[in-house]
Amino acid sequence: MKPESDALAHEWATLQNNIEHYERQALWVKLLAIVLAAQLGWLGWPLLGMAMVLVLWLQEAIFRTSQSRLGERILELEQHPQTRSHQLHTAWQAKRPGTVGLVREYLAQSLRPTVAFPYPVLVLVLIAVMLARA
Repeated sequence: MKPESDALAHEWATLQNNIEHYERQALWVKLLAIVLAAQLGWLGWPLLGMAMVLVLWLQEAIFRTSQSRLGERILELEQHPQTRSHQLHTAWQAKRPGTVGLVREYLAQSLRPTVAFPYPVLVLVLIAVMLARA
């Protein structure tokens, strides 16, 4: 392998490992949301539980947004492997949206089914707990 090919292979492997790391982190966020919703609902604080679920939902959307950026870079590497090594941050800076654009990107990620589940369900359960106690 040429040095450039080695660098590309290393970059691809690093990005793929990071994508998998984000996947595990997102699962932990989901599990934390479930535990907090159950605990706070049981303690009689469903509004706090809903707030925490919504915050964690947004946190996962932020993780997923970062993850998708890494995936975009992997696709670039796979399309042009001989010319595009070590440009992740440069490419991100060139395409970086402003604050409103970032918020839109996070919200779009939060609505993807694999991100959204189980958050709306937890909110509905907490609303039911709140109504049952009223």
